[in-house]
Amino acid sequence: MRLAELTALLHLASPALPIGAFSYSQGLEAAVEAQWIGDGETACRWIVDGLLHVLARGELPFIAHQLARWQRHDEKAPAELAEADCHFLASREAAELRRETEQMGWSLKQLALSLEWGDAAQRATLGALVPLSQPTAFAFAAAAHDLSADAALAAYAFTWAENQVAAAIKAVPLGQLAGQRILVAARAVIDEAVARALVTPPERLNTFSPMLGVLSARHETQYSRLFRS
Repeated sequence: MRLAELTALLHLASPALPIGAFSYSQGLEAAVEAQWIGDGETACRWIVDGLLHVLARGELPFIAHQLARWQRHDEKAPAELAEADCHFLASREAAELRRETEQMGWSLKQLALSLEWGDAAQRATLGALVPLSQPTAFAFAAAAHDLSADAALAAYAFTWAENQVAAAIKAVPLGQLAGQRILVAARAVIDEAVARALVTPPERLNTFSPMLGVLSARHETQYSRLFRS
């Protein structure tokens, strides 16, 4: 891997990236409230299942296809990007999940435009996407930094897992060592999730995760919470 690619990946995967990821748990806090998660083992199972059965079938292959469209960026790409993003936004199963991806997508778009990532034509297409999901914005950033698809998906998946661990440490709560054990266990799972995503065609994208939707909907009226989703 080129050093420029590595540093770009570290930048995009950094928890310091100002897009607000720290304020969301993506259903994990509701799972703690429902007593599905209560220790390091159950938190690890939740995160591994999320990687293999949610991200690997939905967000990761979606990012791979959007990345290819951003890289190609011919006369058909803007319409294809917009249509695919609309489908992804419609697949969010709860209001919180929809607001989350739109807020983080907007924040990443503002950062990309302010830092002038990509070329002028790509930035014009990005600016016209309203609303915008986080995965499409991330795919733009990956294309702007000339990242390979497997590396970009691995960075996205690790960022997701790291944020889930941070949420579990606060919400369960867990100790820092327990959180690090989960991240170590997630490494091989991320490899598997990325491999699955890279061979998933657009027509096989699957965001079916009904209990995640139910937990997210319950979270909207949870009596006390730390996170916005």
